[in-house]
Amino acid sequence: MNKLPIGIQSFSEIRTNGYLYVDKTKYIYELATKGKYYFLSRPRRFGKSLLISTIKELFSGNKDLFKGLWIENKWNWKQKLPIIHLSLNNIGYKELGLEQALHNSLDEIAQEFDITYKATVISQKFKELIKKLHQKGDVVILIDEYDKPIIDYLAESKRAQAFENQEIMKNLYSVIKDSDPYIEFLLITGVSKFNKVGIFSELNNPDDLTIDPSFSKAMGYTQTELLHHFSDEITLIANELNISETKLLQDIKKWYDGYTWDGKNHVYNPFSILSFFKKRQFQNFWFETGTPTFLTELMKEGFAYQFNEVEAGMMMSNSCNIQDLDIIPILFETGYLTIKNIDYTYPLYTLGYPNKEVEDSMLQYLSNVKKSH
Repeated sequence: MNKLPIGIQSFSEIRTNGYLYVDKTKYIYELATKGKYYFLSRPRRFGKSLLISTIKELFSGNKDLFKGLWIENKWNWKQKLPIIHLSLNNIGYKELGLEQALHNSLDEIAQEFDITYKATVISQKFKELIKKLHQKGDVVILIDEYDKPIIDYLAESKRAQAFENQEIMKNLYSVIKDSDPYIEFLLITGVSKFNKVGIFSELNNPDDLTIDPSFSKAMGYTQTELLHHFSDEITLIANELNISETKLLQDIKKWYDGYTWDGKNHVYNPFSILSFFKKRQFQNFWFETGTPTFLTELMKEGFAYQFNEVEAGMMMSNSCNIQDLDIIPILFETGYLTIKNIDYTYPLYTLGYPNKEVEDSMLQYLSNVKKSH
């Protein structure tokens, strides 16, 4: 039986302590060797932080952690590069304010590398940090949950704070373009792609991986991966429920499969799958981890309660605007809807609920929203 890494986002902890790791290093290799600037949007609990952690260990040259994985014999392990890793979900911006929290985070990284600043403002600190780190090698920049200080304040009553945080972040990212000669690799992850934040206007046109077909199976579990890694669990639970493995797999697929970012390749929600194999019963795992308050408000404001089989055009690849939030692309980015079909002529995307877990939970949730309205 597997040791299941529920809630563990550290690649080092997973590999050191014998937790299950579904090998996604082939996709990481493609990113690291064929490009430089990337942005990736995925719903919460879909493995963004684990991806960032894995890339960090890779560029740190920690070969032992990758033993037996696809990338082991394909990477230059002698290369150990300086890394700026910012996880905006964990820097204390609610208590300290975003600006002070970023100051503290940059100062910690500078202290780690024995760097002293002349600059006092965030943007120039960031610029100076990149330049001085470059003396140790080309710099890797990993920014996880970049949009958390915005999403937490999207409710109408708090939106002024979202705009303020947006400006702070825009100033931070503004120095990246001029720092290009010092940068080896940059990846920014989040749930939504907000425009006017600065990363998309100030960066050198980051490659948006969100609906890139070549990256569609890089996160979440494919059917093949499910059958390969969880065969023992499948046999055990089928026996416990006194049903065939075929019937169990059909039910698992109905409940937790269905997410797709290219309309062709489907993946299971990793958090729900791990939770299911631990609890050994069908439950709503992912949905109960929390629905952002602002979604409720947007639904009420727009009287929007019907979300299955909806159509969306170019908005799918465009940035969100804090001043004029559109509920449909936000529901897609946050994982409540997924792509059902793509008409490439326009293009036109048909969206719907990914699976039973999300649909049943969402319908119950919407029923409560309508009652409260």
